[in-house]
Amino acid sequence: MTWFLASVRDADEAATALANGADIIDFKDPGAGALGAVTPEIVRAGRARIAGARPVSAVLGDLPMAPATLRAAAETMAATGIDYLKLGIFPGGDAEAALAALAPLAARTKLVAVFFADQRPDFSLLALLAEHGFAGAMLDTAGKNGARLLDHMDIARLGRFVGECRRHGLLSGLAGALELPDIPRLLLLSPDLLGFRTALCGAGGRGSAIEAESVAMVRALIPGDAARGGASGVDLRLLAARGYAPEESDPALTDRVHLRDFVLSMPIGVYAHERERPQKVRFAVTAIISRPRAAVADLRDVFSYDLISDTIRMLADAGHVGLVETLAERIATRLLAHPRVFKVEVCVEKLETGSGIVGVTLARTRDQEAMPLPYPAAAQGGRA
Repeated sequence: MTWFLASVRDADEAATALANGADIIDFKDPGAGALGAVTPEIVRAGRARIAGARPVSAVLGDLPMAPATLRAAAETMAATGIDYLKLGIFPGGDAEAALAALAPLAARTKLVAVFFADQRPDFSLLALLAEHGFAGAMLDTAGKNGARLLDHMDIARLGRFVGECRRHGLLSGLAGALELPDIPRLLLLSPDLLGFRTALCGAGGRGSAIEAESVAMVRALIPGDAARGGASGVDLRLLAARGYAPEESDPALTDRVHLRDFVLSMPIGVYAHERERPQKVRFAVTAIISRPRAAVADLRDVFSYDLISDTIRMLADAGHVGLVETLAERIATRLLAHPRVFKVEVCVEKLETGSGIVGVTLARTRDQEAMPLPYPAAAQGGRA
């Protein structure tokens, strides 16, 4: 399950975030840097306004990695009674000593280290965070210049970060000028939380007040408790529209969402020389989906083609694949896990075999056996 963290600057914004479905209320001054801190008094007032209805977090500020400085500031903010305290892993200083100095506090307050995707984050520190009792780690952006998290790291690398956090027993979070279309893409990775500020503020930008409608839209795109399953790992069922209510879709009404001419370099093939270097692979995928009974109005009503391309990217990043058939099957299986997808057609072609374009095309449905499709004449006869 993925929590919705809303960054707010005062008690009034905290009340708006609470009323419109945020899971975690995070106090932060958007005008004071990457992790601008509000005063302890503002945090206390906000906690009183929320009255225990949601967990509360706060950021520590853009502080250097100096053990004594961090420890003193962290103790002061933790004394407000917050549930989570977020602190930045900034370049320079002595990160290892600073994290060790915070270990005693980690026994009393859940500490979350924030790495910055645009500052060459050192993920080797994740093991140290676990050793010192930190609760989690987040990825954010330090430069608040409009560049999104996905502008700095692709979906596969973000997936590796989430996986490393999970391996070390840490909560994982993703933030950084996230936009609404980013939400279903990042839910593919099953992070523990997604953090938002800019997307909650409407046209006014991150420095303006959050808006109830914007908070509600983010909430609508992230499954609530009723839709959350207990399984870990990638679960495309988390991506169904309209709060995962099957009655909102009619299987008799269908659309075809397609991705064509998508080319990636990846390690694939059964020959020894194919293991030595990546080769270009072209994908064409069509997902036949049930559409909502009502007219499509916003992102809650659509199945994004980004989910297809991101699924392929993550599978390609997972390592060497021997057969194109294996890769095509994996793509089909992942996409059919989405409740609105009842059939997929997948074409995978290797472009650099020296024997022309070779590949396979298959069709799969959720409840039927494979149905072979006519393969393009130019590529017939190719397999691995």
